[in-house]
Amino acid sequence: MTTLFPNGTIVSLEGGNKKLMIYGRKQLVTENEGEESGKQYDYIGVPYPEGYISPEYTYVFNHSDVVEVIFRGFENEEEENFQEVLEQS
Repeated sequence: MTTLFPNGTIVSLEGGNKKLMIYGRKQLVTENEGEESGKQYDYIGVPYPEGYISPEYTYVFNHSDVVEVIFRGFENEEEENFQEVLEQS
């Protein structure tokens, strides 16, 4: 498994024209989110620098979609411990 980027990481996606800031990992899509129900994505992000605007401007994507890491989010011991939890799920 690939280690997931920490929250706060800013990335560019393949085919994207806007930077996104990651604010969640291991996202399970439900029916009302407009994506394939029950599918899990690596990340959920919002446009950068705007941040959260509304549910219509939140995006789920996978690690393999990232083409550039512009800024890596904060990492400390808590993040390292949480990475272990993520690897088990």
